[in-house]
Amino acid sequence: MKTHGRASHGARVHARGVVSLEFVLVLPFLLMVLFGIVDVSMVLCDKAVITNAAGEAARQGVVLRVPLYTQTQIANVALAYTNNSLVTSGTATPPTVTVSPAGGCATAGSSNPLQVSIAYTYNGVVLGSALSVLTGPITVTAVAVKNCE
Repeated sequence: MKTHGRASHGARVHARGVVSLEFVLVLPFLLMVLFGIVDVSMVLCDKAVITNAAGEAARQGVVLRVPLYTQTQIANVALAYTNNSLVTSGTATPPTVTVSPAGGCATAGSSNPLQVSIAYTYNGVVLGSALSVLTGPITVTAVAVKNCE
């Protein structure tokens, strides 16, 4: 009976070794999936922020007021909305805001809509930073179009 106990003990030790090896082999893939989910979530968060910023800037640009907002003022509304709201990894790069037509609603007239486009370069925080080194940074864009009043 003692030999049977020893064989059983040896099988348990072997099984623990196999489980440890499997864990070591699977762990990097599980971590990559976890960090990938985190990075994709951050990109989607930034996408939501710049989409809201474009909508808010376009709304401010088309609201009837005297004097009407200029192109620079409309762009500043979008930049103020994104300030301290974007997820960054270290140094933040401000988004690029484009307003067309160039004069805003002051020169557009009622037939031309006001368009606010925002482009933001996301460099990645976890896995995305390694991917950005290989493929280049991810550019997230948003466009809002509203009719001038």
